[in-house]
Amino acid sequence: MRSGRRPPAERVRERLRQAAGDEAAAAMPRGYQRLGKVLVLRLPRFLLPYGTVLADAWRRELGVETVLTYLGPIEGELRRPRVERLGGGSTVTEVVEHGVRWRLDASKVMFAAGNRTERHRFALLVRPGERIADLFAGIGYFTLPAARAQSTARFVAVEKNPVAFRYLEENVVLNDLARQVRPVLGDNRTVPLEAGSFDRVLLGYLPTSTPWIPRALSLLRRPLGSVHVHLVVDAHGARTQAAEQVTAELERCGGMVAHPVAAREVKPYGPGTTHVVVDARVRVR
Repeated sequence: MRSGRRPPAERVRERLRQAAGDEAAAAMPRGYQRLGKVLVLRLPRFLLPYGTVLADAWRRELGVETVLTYLGPIEGELRRPRVERLGGGSTVTEVVEHGVRWRLDASKVMFAAGNRTERHRFALLVRPGERIADLFAGIGYFTLPAARAQSTARFVAVEKNPVAFRYLEENVVLNDLARQVRPVLGDNRTVPLEAGSFDRVLLGYLPTSTPWIPRALSLLRRPLGSVHVHLVVDAHGARTQAAEQVTAELERCGGMVAHPVAAREVKPYGPGTTHVVVDARVRVR
């Protein structure tokens, strides 16, 4: 009978056991996020002294160049990751997904691999000839797949973080989408955008992008437009909660929901919470 080779995480765990003992090995998480040649872990703090051991083991097992670990949640409106390099060299890498290429510095800007399905889904929602405003564009997470999928759509991609914006500009060129995508550097609450000229507005900020709903409504074409609002809610009844929150805020700000909103769970976010996106077709007054 042929025996299969153990998964990479188990082989790394064994090396950690040899260096630090059974307790440390048992505490090592199995999961990891691979971003091209960079690997990102979520380690308990008491394992950080063994970072070099773990980095060497992961680099050997997966062939990655650099290993990072998160030190805490993404910070503030600029969405800066808090990471520490455990081993390796450059943190600049490239991620390829559904034919789209993103270059980024994994130590300075975020990339949520768990949003893969949602990036693809949003791209399929965009219709020919639409104008879309992405108010939290980052390095082009949602805009680039949608532009690639719908060649006659036009996008304005707003990003406040200058490091992310530099990669956004680079990625637009890298994917040959400069004809469709106009990157804009600045705070999306104050940058000059043409009111009433967009068919669709994407609000992709967590833990909640509901404070930006008034700005989205001001940008939508009359009489009807679409908004896509990302937020984090309790995992129990997540879709219902999210739909109610977004509907209430839309109506408070003067928008009228033209059809029942659709809420979709994107991924687990933290203990007892879920990342949800709400799609709403809105009648603009």
